[in-house]
Amino acid sequence: MSEVFGDYSLYYDLLYKDKDYEGEADYIRALMQTYSPAGTTVLDLGCGTGAHDVLLCRHGYSIDGVDLSHDMLSKAHEKIAASPELASTLRLHHGDIRTVRLGKTVDVVLSLFHVMSYQTSNDDVQAAVATAKQHLAPHGLFIFDCWYGPAVLTDRPTVRVKRLENDAITITRIAEPTLYPDKNLVDVNYTVFITKKNTGAIQEIHETHTMRYLFSPEVEMLLAQAGFKILLSEGWMTKQPVGFDTWGATFVCQLADA
Repeated sequence: MSEVFGDYSLYYDLLYKDKDYEGEADYIRALMQTYSPAGTTVLDLGCGTGAHDVLLCRHGYSIDGVDLSHDMLSKAHEKIAASPELASTLRLHHGDIRTVRLGKTVDVVLSLFHVMSYQTSNDDVQAAVATAKQHLAPHGLFIFDCWYGPAVLTDRPTVRVKRLENDAITITRIAEPTLYPDKNLVDVNYTVFITKKNTGAIQEIHETHTMRYLFSPEVEMLLAQAGFKILLSEGWMTKQPVGFDTWGATFVCQLADA
């Protein structure tokens, strides 16, 4: 992913400043309390800037976060520095969720905000699932969300424009999707205009995020191959069955032999 004026994390946090991190953390915490009430240790695969993890740590969880982006991790480190009490409960690691091995096990593995949909091939998905399995203690949970195929094909991606600003910059982001139904993929082609308020300088950048949309039978098959069973599938934060209007699906999984 491209940096914006050398600071991609600034762009990311501004872009998602309206995201309900507190509500999402409460939702995940409720799932963990339901399916792993005694669980206290968490691995977050694709932790980003650590927004979910900070909130979960404040509810007593001990978390290891992994991300591939140095910029994201730098922003997460800033959050720890601003709240020193987090230093003993939130540990950050640079790594690829397909290959990282921390040499420890946890009660719950999380992968949120469509990180699993960034695993675009079967091999990628299987590798990420293997990472989750490798780090899970007996009776451990794997909780993730993803783009859900029936909804993506029913309510197909369209061109979207998002405008945001803070004290330093304004951002206009245009998202133009290209659908590949034979591969279950969507290329989200971003054109981003960033304007520095103090100088009026405008930068234009281009990014393509390739996203995999998944269907329940293939999720079940891919997880079963790794020894997982699905305990729950539902719409992200809706508690409703997945369906044609479920763009984001949540899966709660457990090792079948647990």
